[in-house]
Amino acid sequence: MGMLQRFENRLEQAVSGAFAKAFRSAVQPVEVAAALQREVDNSAQILSRNRRLVPNTFEVELSALDYERLQPYSQTLSTELVEMLREHADEQHYVFAGPVSIVFTEEDDLSTGRFRVRSHAAAQVSSQAKSTDTAVRRAGVSLTVNGSTHALTPPGLVVGRGSEADLRINDPGVSRRHAEFRVSRTRGLPEVSVVDLGSTNGTLVDGRRVDQAPLDDGSTVRIGNTDLVVRFTEEA
Repeated sequence: MGMLQRFENRLEQAVSGAFAKAFRSAVQPVEVAAALQREVDNSAQILSRNRRLVPNTFEVELSALDYERLQPYSQTLSTELVEMLREHADEQHYVFAGPVSIVFTEEDDLSTGRFRVRSHAAAQVSSQAKSTDTAVRRAGVSLTVNGSTHALTPPGLVVGRGSEADLRINDPGVSRRHAEFRVSRTRGLPEVSVVDLGSTNGTLVDGRRVDQAPLDDGSTVRIGNTDLVVRFTEEA
């Protein structure tokens, strides 16, 4: 039995007959499953001989009618699609960039029966220190990564995949201690730089590989497949 057939069988067991009736439109769950598999295959990046990195965050865009029909069952469908993708990843030796999530959205430019799949890699981020809005404002400078914001205060912090990092990024392309963001103050203004700590895949600042570089407001530091954006607040 193929993977898509197993997916359909699990879906039938998970929901009532009302689900099948809701999907008499042109968009079928198995079509979405197949499209997600293709999206993963087409986006795979080589990490090593037997490991390839793939996106972990997916958005399935639907027409208004298909979205309305699917919405009552979206949580069950998402759960089964995630399980299917995990099976596919195991078979193909893929490594997800972080926790897998699938959401459904409504798009006005799609007709009934048409859909799109978008994806990106978003590693899970955790910090040893909580960064509140107040802490970020007081720091005057912060790092934004995958939707979360973290205050940068002297002397700075280490980012990496290992548990010893101050800011932990669960990205397979990130070294355990990948880079250090150094912060100092001169006349009250923060000065920020980044230093690569001998990482395997290197550190890029605005697309340029560096060993060490000063950072300004809006500077983008890429480690592995994760972007960290430096932001200065008005209070700085």
